Order: sequence, then structure tokens, then C-alpha cells
Amino acid sequence: MSITVKDVEHVASLARLELSEREKEQFTEQLNAILKYAEQLNALDTEGIEPTSHAMPLVNVMREDAVRPSLPIEKVLLNAPDEEEGQIKVPAVLE
Repeated sequence: MSITVKDVEHVASLARLELSEREKEQFTEQLNAILKYAEQLNALDTEGIEPTSHAMPLVNVMREDAVRPSLPIEKVLLNAPDEEEGQIKVPAVLE
């Protein structure tokens, strides 16, 4: 597979980019070099290799949930810019 100047022009049009002729040629060369490099992966024998979504196994680094008492409402409201009837009051976002 190879990228043509027409392909670069099409992508530039979709991205609403104006490219000079020099840039079109440059991007065509660069994209073809990337594809050529990626084609090297086809030479690898991947028979029997399980597909993965990540190169390294993911492990949950979060702590275990633990039930703890909440802060008292009076202490929480000390940090609020404004409060009304025991709740934090924020500016309206809908009219």
C-alpha cells in the first residue's frame, strides 16, 4: 500500500488544511516511510500469539475500597463558597 499526493490532498481537505505543493510532497514521502516501516511487522511470525490490547499486563493500582465515616456536614460547608439549607450553593448554569 502506498500513499499518493491525492490521498494527502484528501486528508488535508478533511482536516481543512491548506498545504503547499512542497508540503504535499513532504507529507507523501513521510507517510510512505511510516507505512514501509509498519510493513516490517508482516514479516513477524505471530502464529500462536494471543492478541492483546496493551504491551504490558495492566494491574489495578487503586487501593481497596474501605467503609469510612464521612466528614461532618459543618466541616464540609466550611470550604464551600456559599451554602443554603445545609447544601453547597453554586451559580445557576441553566436559564
